[in-house]
Amino acid sequence: MAELRFEGATRVYPGSELAALDSLDLDIRDGELMVLVGPSGSGKTTALRMLAGLEDVDAGSIWIGDREVTYVPPKDRDVAMVFQNYALYPYLDVAANIAFPLKMARVPKEEREERVRRVAEMLELEDYLARKPSQLSGGQRQRVAMGRAVVREPKAFLMDEPLSNLDAKLRVQMRADIAALQKRLGVTTVYVTHDQVEAMTMGHRIAVLRDGRLQQVDEPRAVYARPANVFVAGFIGSPSMNLMEAEARDGGCELSGVRIELPADAAATAAARGRVTVGLRPDALELAPDGLPAWVEVVEDVGAEAYAICTADLAGGERRVIARVDSRRPPAQGERVHLRPLGEEAHLFDPDTGDRL
Repeated sequence: MAELRFEGATRVYPGSELAALDSLDLDIRDGELMVLVGPSGSGKTTALRMLAGLEDVDAGSIWIGDREVTYVPPKDRDVAMVFQNYALYPYLDVAANIAFPLKMARVPKEEREERVRRVAEMLELEDYLARKPSQLSGGQRQRVAMGRAVVREPKAFLMDEPLSNLDAKLRVQMRADIAALQKRLGVTTVYVTHDQVEAMTMGHRIAVLRDGRLQQVDEPRAVYARPANVFVAGFIGSPSMNLMEAEARDGGCELSGVRIELPADAAATAAARGRVTVGLRPDALELAPDGLPAWVEVVEDVGAEAYAICTADLAGGERRVIARVDSRRPPAQGERVHLRPLGEEAHLFDPDTGDRL
């Protein structure tokens, strides 16, 4: 196990003027499961590959424990990577796939077999050791890929969107399995995903990236409760946060005549600008006799919850707004409604910089 550290790590691909990863400073604690999350092109996979030694570092440094590994070859970094496409050898059976890194390291045969047996038992693969990858389901192949990483007993696991090829139900199961395995082994793990639900449910901490830059790093609940800027607010949370510009005056702000009181510190900043960006989660908007005028485009009923996707009449024009509604008595499609903001749950952002107030 080891602490992992990026210090100003930068990568600029040949032919591009923009950095794929721009001066990343990030400490990953010993034994932690850190999730790197962001949209496509945010730099998360580049960061993982730089940590593995599969991408060059154009500036800054990378550390594993107290050892700088910026220019150390991948085979000498003592990390194990789990890929999106499993990267199994189709002509080898499960036992041989798991044992492959041990064979390359010239581990004696008896020790290899014992370590493969222990890992197969841990991952419930004992009954599949003689099968080829083509005879396995997607979830079983992913377990084999995990086994090949675990059997090495590395200092860190690096996982690049390992569940993206699985169906929704299996992804939920494998999320729990990976989190439980990581806790059991206590190995430092960096997990890359574009799926914010995976990030929120698996990570001890999550690091949100955008356009190669780190936006926020904290525990999942803290990122959800206090997003650092408009991007994080809109990216983390499903459905995403409603973001609306409002006029600010007299210690509050107004959304189409609906007043929201602001905390004293935010009120002064907002008043100086004359406007503020208000963020409201879907559960911070409720159907009421008065509030923001809107009409219901569609209601998404997901069982225990329902969400009304509405078009609201705001001062700057029409805007799509999502509100959580009672799944037992949802509004009808096309119905005119009013949405009342719960002011105490509003998030406030600088409309120019996007930063949290």
